[in-house]
Amino acid sequence: MNFAELHRRLVDHLRERVRSGEITERSLGRTISVSQPHIHNVLKGKRTFSTAMADVILRHLELDLVDLIRPDELLEWRRRR
Repeated sequence: MNFAELHRRLVDHLRERVRSGEITERSLGRTISVSQPHIHNVLKGKRTFSTAMADVILRHLELDLVDLIRPDELLEWRRRR
């Protein structure tokens, strides 16, 4: 697991929430003070979020990094410790 993978999972999570109609690109952008076109470009893979912006999104969605990690990955990590 690395930061790039966590970023990809956050974007995948956002794509799914937009696809399901739970949020819109516009409402997400307004809430976190980012333009809708920037959100759109991130969701399409043309741009990325900064680490600070990813933190803002996680806080807004009430997520933690652990929410982006599958349970089997956590178990594997614990076994290695």
